[in-house]
Amino acid sequence: MCLFVRFCGWLRAFTKKVLKGIIMWNGKKKAITFSFDDGVWQDEPLVAILNRYGLKGTFNLNSGSFGSLDTYEAFGKKICRDRLKETEVKAVYAGQEAAVHTLTHKNLTQQTDEEVLRQVDEDRKNLERIFGYPVVGMAYPCGGVNNDERVAALIGANTPIRYARTITMTHTFDLQKDNLLQFNATAHFLDKDLERIADEFLAMDPDKEQLFYIWGHSYELDAHNAWDRFEKFCQKIANRADIFYGTNREVLL
Repeated sequence: MCLFVRFCGWLRAFTKKVLKGIIMWNGKKKAITFSFDDGVWQDEPLVAILNRYGLKGTFNLNSGSFGSLDTYEAFGKKICRDRLKETEVKAVYAGQEAAVHTLTHKNLTQQTDEEVLRQVDEDRKNLERIFGYPVVGMAYPCGGVNNDERVAALIGANTPIRYARTITMTHTFDLQKDNLLQFNATAHFLDKDLERIADEFLAMDPDKEQLFYIWGHSYELDAHNAWDRFEKFCQKIANRADIFYGTNREVLL
């Protein structure tokens, strides 16, 4: 009887593990996802590239800044980073995922508890109204120290947000399942080591799930004249039979 009980326990654990793998990434051990911030007009041609190669990503949007105009100086030239209008975003991001980037792009570590929750949850509600599906992800806005344990705990306890990306980069592929509300990316999409990291990932035959998580801002492609480079990278990593391509939500949850 004791052996039978132990066997049943082992069988349940094994079945749960197998089903989790099948449900999560269709049984594949490797996954790739992208994450882009701010909802700028350059997202439209970027999404077209992702779609061309069957790639998926999550676009983190500031609903309180839709339609705003902005430029910045880079390498001696002015780069436009105007935000898409509210009437445009649903069509632009069709087939991808929309996620929170706060209402007006404030650094949450510098806000009161009440303002943190307002910035996150009002943005979430606006995006759910526009896109028509539950919004459960986000990326922290601003450079430098843009997140901390206080902010992550507030979001986790008081909103439906289930994952939140930082701007810290690991250059590794572990899932970090223990802290999805301070989730670190693998690499920036213009990282000088991106090709090496990609080659390492593509060559892997892992015995556990590994995630290649790539982030950035599409306007940086204008600043660095890197559109051709980005498309070649997408072509390189696409259409691999052993890789699952999904949005942040699909690969993390």
